[in-house]
Amino acid sequence: MRHNTLDDFIASGADVLRQGPIALIFVEDSVEVNSTIKHHLGLGFGTVLVFAVDDIAIDPAHEEVVHRIAYDPIEPEAVCTHVNRVIGAANGQWVYYCHNAEYLFYPFCETRSVKEMLQFHAEERRDAMLTYVIDLYADDLDAHPNAVSVERAHLDKSGYYALARKDPDANWEPKERQLDFFGGVRWRFEEHIPEQRRKIDRISLFRAKSGLELRTDHTLNDEEYNTYACPWHNNITAVVASFRTAKALKRNPGSSFDISTFQWRNSVQFEWHSQQLLDLGLMEPGQWC
Repeated sequence: MRHNTLDDFIASGADVLRQGPIALIFVEDSVEVNSTIKHHLGLGFGTVLVFAVDDIAIDPAHEEVVHRIAYDPIEPEAVCTHVNRVIGAANGQWVYYCHNAEYLFYPFCETRSVKEMLQFHAEERRDAMLTYVIDLYADDLDAHPNAVSVERAHLDKSGYYALARKDPDANWEPKERQLDFFGGVRWRFEEHIPEQRRKIDRISLFRAKSGLELRTDHTLNDEEYNTYACPWHNNITAVVASFRTAKALKRNPGSSFDISTFQWRNSVQFEWHSQQLLDLGLMEPGQWC
């Protein structure tokens, strides 16, 4: 189902936006578009919106079940603008956003739907979920020069760390239950990454409400939404497994020729299974078992 603009969709799709959780997939190029859509449909999202330019090919079977919305990826702050428009139209619904060649994993996602997981998370009085964007990359850049290979995907098994998130409005004191997370390809090749884009934490899942806004640093304007856990115990966290950074580094002429491989001693093949991410400590099941 195609829509010329997001406003057109919202005007005609009010009933659709009540069928949550809602996944927003922002397509930047033609890489792994269909595998991204298929993955998120398989998780059980009630509504999937795909934002893409007209010349991006989408599997006809997917076209029948997703809502395709015309989108210009080079428009300034396009993602924030569109996410915030959906927030305003989907009060009370859980919203998730990602790009093509990014894949959501949460604990036990192979056997439990995203709706089940968010129902449990809401019962713990949580309205948002911290996700870690874990970089994926092909092991052989000669065979896969754009750094993308689903079959040969690798990730870093270690090298992740967190720093206190300082509050400029409170004498730069640490914010309560908020941290800035780093690691992966963005850490190892940080000389090619602007400082403001080196963090790997993202509030990818949250419940829409009146006045809520996504900011350009992947946080929201309600500080409780940006916390990694409630005050009483650990909560579920999730992973967005993403080829996006490696793909960009190989596409950018300023970094492409400096990188002959993303492999290093702590590279392991990605198994496309939540248990591997749990075993590596890259996400947290909280009280959900």
